[in-house]
Amino acid sequence: MSAAPSPTAAAQDYYRPTVPLVLTVALVGMFAFIQVYSVQSILPQLQHDLNATVVQVGNAVGVTVLAVALISPFIGMLSDALGRKWLVVASVIALAIPTALITQVQSVNGLLALRFLQGLAVPGVSVVAIAYIGEEFRGTPMVRVITAYVAGSVMGGFLGRFLMGHLTEFMVWRTAFAVMAALNIIGAWLVWRGLPPSRHFVPNTRFSSSLASLNRLLHNPSLLTACALGFTVLFALVGLFTFVNLHLAAAPYYFSPGDLANIFSVYLLGVVVTPLSGRLISRFGARRTVLFSVIVSALGVVCSLAQPAWGIVMALAFAACGVFVTQSAIMSFIAYRVTSGRSLASGLYYSAYYLGGFTGAWICGIAYTWWGWTGTVATLILVQILGWLTAWRFMPGPSAPTTNPQLKPQEG
Repeated sequence: MSAAPSPTAAAQDYYRPTVPLVLTVALVGMFAFIQVYSVQSILPQLQHDLNATVVQVGNAVGVTVLAVALISPFIGMLSDALGRKWLVVASVIALAIPTALITQVQSVNGLLALRFLQGLAVPGVSVVAIAYIGEEFRGTPMVRVITAYVAGSVMGGFLGRFLMGHLTEFMVWRTAFAVMAALNIIGAWLVWRGLPPSRHFVPNTRFSSSLASLNRLLHNPSLLTACALGFTVLFALVGLFTFVNLHLAAAPYYFSPGDLANIFSVYLLGVVVTPLSGRLISRFGARRTVLFSVIVSALGVVCSLAQPAWGIVMALAFAACGVFVTQSAIMSFIAYRVTSGRSLASGLYYSAYYLGGFTGAWICGIAYTWWGWTGTVATLILVQILGWLTAWRFMPGPSAPTTNPQLKPQEG
């Protein structure tokens, strides 16, 4: 049984999304994801230097997201019992350790092992941050803060790829990983200074209660729908942005690591589009937003079959924007529909989400090996169709009843 909140804590207001607080939440998202996809812009180098196959080098991304998928529910339980802020800060620091050790790697198996360890640290940021936001904000401000977090994670995904690609233009990739590790140490200090303590966290220290929450959440149709959607979202994103690097590094494009890093500038569109998606979600509801954004993303994936390099870059921009809006809508949907065991719910969602990323890296690696870029695109489109059908069939529309008027702007 959870302890009751003290009268003082119950009387405190929810946090207002001031500019410094919103920026801090965005930094949390950024430092959670700055390492996750950083290798994507140097995959051709890693494949050459470590004598790796296409599937092995693709799994340099896949094993990281697999680790996130495996550990996320357990981190949710730990956070529900022990708290939020300290775990976020500790996890940002923990990300720096395997990142620094990659400077000593000599084989593809060593790289995969350390990339797996990086993934184990990520849920301590991503899962716990969503639970923190769900507890400390309400109504439209919660949508604003969630979209700021997603925008920060988008920026982190961009900076990881961009910095790694350009650093390897001036230094060997092993040294570049040392620079990336230092960034996480700085990030931990910034988050520790800027993120305010929890006001509404109620610890749940009984394992039996956690199991009961787990059983309840596994029977929550809204959460199960969100998990299925999340699986397809990261499947598409990882598959697209992992193997497009090998496509563009080969003939007739011959992109360098710096060129590949520049391609990820399309992620900057996500920093702009994601906060604006909060208005779409509030006006049209999560279901309609998802149905629209998945179509936009799928059109981008199809257009990546274009021959000129600029056409491929434009297609990637469309696909990325669709994914960012979809992710914001799903996260708002979870925050609205799940009112207890939030950290565990976030853990379950991220488990499905990152399992989709691992599966995307693996399946698309096989597709690319056998059928090249065309086969990869066909695989991605099939998965996105399944995601759209899931949202159309199982997400409740804006007419669904609400039990909390404060959350009505996020309904649907």
